[in-house]
Amino acid sequence: MSFLYVFLGLSLLILGGEFLVRSSIALSFKLNISKMVIGMTVVSFATSAPELLVSLQAALDGSPAISINNVIGSNIANIGLVLGITAIIGPIIVSKDFYKLNWPVMLLFSFLLYYFLSNDNVLSQTEGFILLVALAIFLYILIKTAKKEDVSLEEVDDTLADTSYFKIVVWLIIGSVSLYFGSDLLVEGAKKIATNMGVSEGVISITMIAIGTSVPELAASVIAAVRGEKAISLGNLIGSNIFNIASVLGFTSLIKEIPVTEPQILSRDIFWMLGFTAVLLPLVFLKKKLVLSRFKGLFLFLGYLVFIYLVFKTPL
Repeated sequence: MSFLYVFLGLSLLILGGEFLVRSSIALSFKLNISKMVIGMTVVSFATSAPELLVSLQAALDGSPAISINNVIGSNIANIGLVLGITAIIGPIIVSKDFYKLNWPVMLLFSFLLYYFLSNDNVLSQTEGFILLVALAIFLYILIKTAKKEDVSLEEVDDTLADTSYFKIVVWLIIGSVSLYFGSDLLVEGAKKIATNMGVSEGVISITMIAIGTSVPELAASVIAAVRGEKAISLGNLIGSNIFNIASVLGFTSLIKEIPVTEPQILSRDIFWMLGFTAVLLPLVFLKKKLVLSRFKGLFLFLGYLVFIYLVFKTPL
């Protein structure tokens, strides 16, 4: 029954996330928001909704380890699993924005999270507010830079501009309800599985839940890679990691402070996140400059498998 809860929860989160993204884009077009701004703000927030609902539900249910490790695990999975597999399928060209802005900001947010948590073993409301303010500053710089470079965002579907208000409202309702019940079922199922397996909630959240909330990104990236299209923008994944830290944990900690209840979060898990974040820069410049080759993708993927193995081998 616990695994059924997790399966249903993940299914509802994927469904809810898809409807929320589509309705958000359609509504943004109705409000005459530019395509560029939609892609950099609305879509990013909407795709972080599953992580946000899971983290918030976990915090309110008294399971802060799930709340924190959901984000840490998702960030690791985005680089090791999603980016790794996508690069294995087909090499990824890296833009200069990677080392000029996106990667340094991702590293900054990662270290900022580590500092906040290690300082007093809690992510306070003040620290959550700082993360959200920092995110707003980053978005301002990002949009201003994009306007100068005339960046077009292909991931924003123009056909949604003709969507009726009635359909938008229906999509919003479906998305919101699916996300609410999906997060509730997922957290409940994960807690029961952790109890039955004799492992911590942190272990389940950094593996099963994190992979589950990264499924939409993985599926979209693999499909695009197989079709020979521009599989994935490294900047998009980095942006997702930044949003996970700043918006998900930022919003969650504003509503309820998040304490560190499991020691491995600070002794192991967060260092893996920092490691995957840091290794991207030398990988991008090694051998084929500004290209993530199949070999580099395999390196990331194998690193992720080692991480999963160590998590279950030494759960506490």
